[in-house]
Amino acid sequence: MSPTPAVPDGKRPTLADVAARAGVSTALVSIVMRDAKGAGATTRERVLQAAREIGYRPDARARLLRSRRSRLLGVQFALQHPFHADLVEGVYAAADAAGYQIALSAVAAGRSEQRAVETLLADRCEALILLGPQVPAARLAELAGQLPVVSVARRLRPSGAGSGPEVVRTADDEGARQAVDHLVALGHRDVVHVDGGRAPGAADRRRGYRTAMNRHGLGAHLRVLPGGPTEEAGAAAALALVTAGPRPTAVLAFNDRCASGVLDVFLRTGVTVPGDVSVVGFDDSRLARLAHIGLTTVGQDVSRLARLAVGRAVARVEGGAAPAAVEDVVPPRLVVRGTTAPPP
Repeated sequence: MSPTPAVPDGKRPTLADVAARAGVSTALVSIVMRDAKGAGATTRERVLQAAREIGYRPDARARLLRSRRSRLLGVQFALQHPFHADLVEGVYAAADAAGYQIALSAVAAGRSEQRAVETLLADRCEALILLGPQVPAARLAELAGQLPVVSVARRLRPSGAGSGPEVVRTADDEGARQAVDHLVALGHRDVVHVDGGRAPGAADRRRGYRTAMNRHGLGAHLRVLPGGPTEEAGAAAALALVTAGPRPTAVLAFNDRCASGVLDVFLRTGVTVPGDVSVVGFDDSRLARLAHIGLTTVGQDVSRLARLAVGRAVARVEGGAAPAAVEDVVPPRLVVRGTTAPPP
């Protein structure tokens, strides 16, 4: 059993405490903690053992500040989006592999994107990775003039390599086309799209839906219902379908949250899925993978999106040449589960 730590309760152990415990100088402890040359193997192990016994941990943030580098990547995400939680997990892994740390700042009902970004700037982040930002493009360009900015999951007009935010996104239009192709292959003709309003990616998914329906000769069945990225938006659209009709045989929702709202209303009103109506989401978030939901959805390659975003941010921070293209577009994939079947 380790001896009782020789540090007063509630006090964070210091280099001096480790030195006293190990019976060496504070300078020698500093050498060991920085993994620098100047300490023999036996002494090094004695210092590390003393640090373990009293619970000392080096203050990585303070060391980085002294070096005038933070090695911090600021990540803005929306608290209520399961897909953003998946992306954050991927960003952590990619940043760790690159030797960087992550500072998170959430957007919530009572916390704006501006506040989230200001917090990251105050933390001396060296680059920003913004997940689904909705602020005006001019504001993103302004931020990119201050530090490297990578926008994830939102298309932006090209501004020239190195002169504005870089973009990493999924080919949203192709994802919607894959969903429609799947439904048409099952025999559906009356496919409704519950759109995402002004949410990032909504315009591309709407366009992909229309393109696919027209390509299959189903232009007369085109129907886009107002929606949004939340369960409430999906529920409102589904309620309109149930009460006002005509009811389609399939629904392509803007995202998985929107699709879950559609499913909830259908369940409560006696519309069976997929017996009466097939439902497809978008994102392949954790929500879609829940066993009791089992949602057919368009999957985004979270790991690749995260790696590309971190890679672009790190390259800009470390002074690499600006990429030939300011945008990486990642192909989606259809994930078929239990909410789609041939029409009745």
